[in-house]
Amino acid sequence: MSDVKKTPGGEAGDLPAGIPGKQQRSVRVVMLALMITMLLAMLDNLIVGTAMPTIVGDLGGLEHLSWVVTAYTLATAASTPIWGKLGDMYGRKGVFLTSIVLFLIGSVLSGMAQDMGQLIGFRAIQGLGAGGLMVGVMAIIGDLVPPRERGKYQGMMAGVMAVAMIGGPLVGGTITDHLGWRWSFYINLPLGAIALAMVTVVLHLPKRGRTEAKVDYLGAGLLTLGITAIVLVTTWGGSEYDWNSAVIMELIAIGAAALVGFLFVETRAAEPIIPLHIFRNRNFTLMSVVGFMSGFVMFGAVLFLPLYQQSVQGASATNSGLLLLPMLLSMMAVSLIAGRVTTSTGRYKIFPVVGSALMVTGLFLLSQMDTGTTRLTSGIYMAVLGAGMGFLMQITMLVAQNSVDMKDMGVASSATTLFRTLGSSFGVAIMGALFTGRVQDEMAARGGGGATAKSAQLDAASLAKLPDAVREAYQFAVSSGTHIAFLVGASVGVVALLASVFVKEVPLRGAAPEATSRDSAETPAAAAEARQPETV
Repeated sequence: MSDVKKTPGGEAGDLPAGIPGKQQRSVRVVMLALMITMLLAMLDNLIVGTAMPTIVGDLGGLEHLSWVVTAYTLATAASTPIWGKLGDMYGRKGVFLTSIVLFLIGSVLSGMAQDMGQLIGFRAIQGLGAGGLMVGVMAIIGDLVPPRERGKYQGMMAGVMAVAMIGGPLVGGTITDHLGWRWSFYINLPLGAIALAMVTVVLHLPKRGRTEAKVDYLGAGLLTLGITAIVLVTTWGGSEYDWNSAVIMELIAIGAAALVGFLFVETRAAEPIIPLHIFRNRNFTLMSVVGFMSGFVMFGAVLFLPLYQQSVQGASATNSGLLLLPMLLSMMAVSLIAGRVTTSTGRYKIFPVVGSALMVTGLFLLSQMDTGTTRLTSGIYMAVLGAGMGFLMQITMLVAQNSVDMKDMGVASSATTLFRTLGSSFGVAIMGALFTGRVQDEMAARGGGGATAKSAQLDAASLAKLPDAVREAYQFAVSSGTHIAFLVGASVGVVALLASVFVKEVPLRGAAPEATSRDSAETPAAAAEARQPETV
């Protein structure tokens, strides 16, 4: 390939050609800018979620409340693969900066919204920009840092996630109380400005030749329609509409038809939005499956664990992010260790296998919690799950990027991100539906159904006002609901474990010279195989 240089061991694909020595010395500064951008993407919904009661009180439009989040989520999911492809076609840096600017414009407009309709529309603009933030970060890291060296930065990325989940609700509450809800959007401006300045000045990637191919607009439109339908099904199913309602059935049909049409178009497009040939690589396909399943589990756990701790264990909801601390700290520590080991040894297959096994174990343990489970016990169970997620979160992206050519780095990053996003949508929808159904059934059986006629989730203040018998019935119902939700999560985790077992350990690009020489010395066939993507 013309845009990469060779390692001392003769392996292509180490670093993009043309990156000056100064840029290599500044990689940590670039990573800092990328982590700030990642923090922007992760913090937004957590901060805004905390401010939503105040927003509704000011703007009204309670009936449209869910659309503030749905519009953002839809725009983010639908635009993710498009941003990745544009980066591959026209250059990573310019496309990434454009996504940051669009996100900041959406943030400013959202903060200036005068009614709920405006806020929903501006959140969609913000979501369009957000779709390029995470993909841009991952693709630039893929361009800048060889897979063998990327493990050094895994702990940093896991740390950003932990900071966002713990700090998001705290920051959101503080800003809303002292500055007003509009600053929950304006807070993005200083962080975004710092990221823009640092990326503009420090990041230097090789310029790409002007492509003659046109953007696959038809494929992009069909994929957007399909993703939109899927997200709406998982968002509305069981809440806004019954699962067997006409609206949900129509959305399923539209989504299926759009995705089938998308696959047909992609086989004929000159520059497909998601080139289907990348799925012929066994490792990439398996990592897509693992990413989907880990997203399914991760966001389900984030949703139900605080609910269980508040409703059953009596924890305060004030600092809700702190409730997840055992899981997040475990995830961060394990991710850091796995990254360091990967960098020093070049081996990685053991991590998705062990990670999936720990994920299944942690979810099964969490499914055994009841009204008598102590916080210490649940904290240990959460730490086991966090360790599993720590092995998986960054390794899936690492292996996926190592499985494709450099020219497909953007679409590989966006596809992996998209599968994780869709997995989280399905996880929240399916686990949520099972949880809600079980809670309502148990409450009805115990004579407390009236307490949850409108919702299966009561906050701490509402719970404290219930009669003792009803409160105890509700706590039992919640523990029963978490049992079924986490048991389903454990079953899904088994699929990730099976997929991980079949991953083939292809040497990471950018291996140390001695490792590369050793791998190449095994057999001529092994050396050739190390240079080629592993296909199904």
